[in-house]
Amino acid sequence: MTSKIIFSITLAVLFLSGCNRQSDSHEHGAEEHGHSHDESGLQPLAYTLYSDHFELFVEFKPLIVGQQSKFAAHFTVLGEKFTALAAGTVTVSLLVEEKGIRQQADAPTVPGIYRLALTPGMAGIGKLVFDIKTKNATDQLIIDSVRVFADEQTALAQQPKEASAGIDITYLKEQAWKVEFATEPLQPRPFGEIIQTTGKIQPAPGDEVVVAATLDGIVQLKNRPLLVGGAIRSGEPLVTLTSGSLAEGNLDARLVQARTNFERARTDFERAQQLITNQLITSRDFEVRKAELENARTALEALSANYRAGGKSLTAPISGYIKNVLVEPGQYVSVGQPLLTLTRNRRLVIRADVSQQDVRLLSQIQSASIRTPSDNQRYSLEQLQGRILSYGRSAEGQSGFVPLLMEVTNVGGLVPGTFVDVWLKTRPQQSVLAVPESALIEEQGIYYVYVQTGGESFQKREVRLGVRDGLLVQLLSGVQPGERVVTKGGYQIRLSSLSGTLPAHGHEH
Repeated sequence: MTSKIIFSITLAVLFLSGCNRQSDSHEHGAEEHGHSHDESGLQPLAYTLYSDHFELFVEFKPLIVGQQSKFAAHFTVLGEKFTALAAGTVTVSLLVEEKGIRQQADAPTVPGIYRLALTPGMAGIGKLVFDIKTKNATDQLIIDSVRVFADEQTALAQQPKEASAGIDITYLKEQAWKVEFATEPLQPRPFGEIIQTTGKIQPAPGDEVVVAATLDGIVQLKNRPLLVGGAIRSGEPLVTLTSGSLAEGNLDARLVQARTNFERARTDFERAQQLITNQLITSRDFEVRKAELENARTALEALSANYRAGGKSLTAPISGYIKNVLVEPGQYVSVGQPLLTLTRNRRLVIRADVSQQDVRLLSQIQSASIRTPSDNQRYSLEQLQGRILSYGRSAEGQSGFVPLLMEVTNVGGLVPGTFVDVWLKTRPQQSVLAVPESALIEEQGIYYVYVQTGGESFQKREVRLGVRDGLLVQLLSGVQPGERVVTKGGYQIRLSSLSGTLPAHGHEH
């Protein structure tokens, strides 16, 4: 896939001067770190390109007919976290007037860095093509309008003048690959009005089940204690109700009576079957005896279900977790009395309270962002497979707030009964420049972002913030569309710039 070049040619003097600003020792120890400076005075070229799958940062000296140019090609795999390309084949081709040369590397010298070299055979304007093939992706990155010089004197004569040092910060690929690091191009994106409020997590309707006593008795626990938060499987025994010591409502006595009633009803029904065959009783009398048998069977089955010697066992009707235990061992309970509450804890409802001044926007709410204050974890409604259930049509009680309900899937970090920060989003009506909250660096109340100006160069930009929606924040100044902003790893760049040191480098010029 052909990608466009994100950054134009960057003179190596920028890179070297950036290194100088970091540390004088890096300048003096360049050879130790793998840099080989061209004694002719030719400054190396640097390009940074992006495709859907990869970032390529490559450095090489100007191409001259008959002279070998070595390429230090840094390949980064794009994704939630940028990582070094650890395996795959890379081929570099130089095409001038449809004639070309190429070299292939089957593996990186070290993870992320491929060593390649070409010796041009003819002068002119051509292009460099990098073909990448891995088990997960096949891609192509192209540098257009690459000049191949006829000789070294011509290359020196047309070499651009040395640029000023500027304010760039050097942060090497070797550093970025070791941490949580990512960038993204800054492009206008849809943004609507935001209502920031607080929400409370509640169980979803039907997600909880109350286990109640089916008869009068004394509560006895099974093999293990019932603890709040404990996992329960459907059909697992929970408690046993015994009534052997009760003068009234004794289960054993009731079972004996139920069996006697059932046997009597069955005998009467069997006799009725013979009588109606001989037309000695009416159909009405036969149906009465049949109904008496069914009632006796139902009563016996209800009493004997889950009955074991010593009592009647109550089992879990669902798989889930214990939410509440409402009784103690040895406690007397009456039929219908709640014993404990089970919850599946799969679906939850978040109730967000909206102030009266924002009621006009309720009908326009389409999505939301949620943040758990305990761990600062952020979720979008879409990530939680959620939906807007409903919103109130009037304010409640003395609070004056109008509730809005959202149903979500519990991803594990949401606890019923706790509070979360909520950003309710209306239908997007405009496009703004916005970045993830993780891109922001705060220093004494002033916010900054890091903008990538080259493969290993960055600028610290002060930005003015606009609207925030819990996941994204609008940038009103300090950046321009198309610039790449560091969304993960900005703090590490800041620490690196303060330390004034660079790690051993593997570039080759």
